Amino acid sequence: MTDALPANWQNEPTDWEQTGKLPRTTRSSTNRINTLGSLNITAASMDPALLDLPWHIPLEDWPKENLAALPRGISRHVVRFARLNNSLIAIKETSEHVARQEYHMLRKLRRLNVPAVAPVAVITGRTDPSGEELQPVLVTRHLRFSLPYRAVFSQTLREVTLTRLIDAQALLLVRLHLAGFYWGDVSLSNTLFRRDAGAFAAYLVDAETGELYPELSNGQREYDLEIARVNIAGELMDLAEGGLVEESVDPLSTSERIMDSYRRLWAELTEQESFGMADRWRVDARIRRLNDLGFDVDELSISTTPDGTQVQLQPKVVDAGHHQRRLLRLTGIDAQENQARRLLNDLDSYRVTNHPELDEELSAHLWVTQVFEPIVKAVPRDLGSKLEAAEVVHEVLEHRWYMSEKANHNVPMAEAVQSYMDNILRHRRDEAAILLSTDTRTMNILDAGGAPA
Repeated sequence: MTDALPANWQNEPTDWEQTGKLPRTTRSSTNRINTLGSLNITAASMDPALLDLPWHIPLEDWPKENLAALPRGISRHVVRFARLNNSLIAIKETSEHVARQEYHMLRKLRRLNVPAVAPVAVITGRTDPSGEELQPVLVTRHLRFSLPYRAVFSQTLREVTLTRLIDAQALLLVRLHLAGFYWGDVSLSNTLFRRDAGAFAAYLVDAETGELYPELSNGQREYDLEIARVNIAGELMDLAEGGLVEESVDPLSTSERIMDSYRRLWAELTEQESFGMADRWRVDARIRRLNDLGFDVDELSISTTPDGTQVQLQPKVVDAGHHQRRLLRLTGIDAQENQARRLLNDLDSYRVTNHPELDEELSAHLWVTQVFEPIVKAVPRDLGSKLEAAEVVHEVLEHRWYMSEKANHNVPMAEAVQSYMDNILRHRRDEAAILLSTDTRTMNILDAGGAPA
């Protein structure tokens, strides 16, 4: 690795409301090549290891020792994954204007608690050893255990898996629109997916075309939704042409699903509901339905008609992550929403069966020490990168249920855990996502139906 020259640090703005430090390298009179040149790094928190990466080399020519081979989707830019200390970063070459705009947008989305990749830095002022300018880059944190949609399946995308991906995309779009974010380029390719207790959780990975407003109009939402429908139809046509999707899947009709899924969810979260004074129980029923969908209601608007016979109810402020917050509060476990829902079901059943006299906090502590942690610790070291811990526990609980149903008696947890490790987890792909190979070409499965990034 090339030794980096010392840098002078100067106070300069790193965000619209924040001051930070940017490196400015000094010109050296030695015979060594100045690999940093006049490199400028904009970052909320600076990791000095960024200076050790070969920014003087075009991204597509970076040496293998700096790169990590991860599955990546289709992109209009050169994108590479690199190791940074004990973590991974994604690096995208683009224009300075686009890089800075996307960096600030991702920071704002993170503050709004919207599922999106975390921005790390914008790097400009790159030059090669001959002094030729190189494109600026946007650096983001790699989302562990996440996959582009083309890497979710191993051979053929099944219709049931596709349905779950589209439903996850619809939920992400609803959350973005509730936050006032107009995406402008909605697609499966611009989204990363993590497994979530038999479903998927979706994360925005490309905010290049996005804009943030206090509130979106119906026209803006519908236009974003139409973009999603058209793009998803095109992506499914690519898969169908490459023989990578079940023959029963019709790209056009399947792409309509995101519109149906989105509109049902949007209506449940935002539409006004009217009912008679005798049916006031429907207020609690509406809140419970929203909780079941994974949303907390922070503010309701309730009014009565002038004659006092009708009640009008409308959620005003809803916040995703209902089950995530409860699980985190009780156990300290940070999981996806559906994972949290599944683990809470087991936690509540554990309390009723074993410790009905204890309060919920004490019972939750016992569940963590007697159920969750033993399962996680039972995962062999060589299988630790297969799935994240919460997903493993969910799958073990499901596996035990199926074993018990088949055996017609309650199978001991230890037996179910061992069976799961031997017969299921061992045969899963690693999804933590570092591959042993340093070949940075896109995985073979990504080559069919579309050009690599």
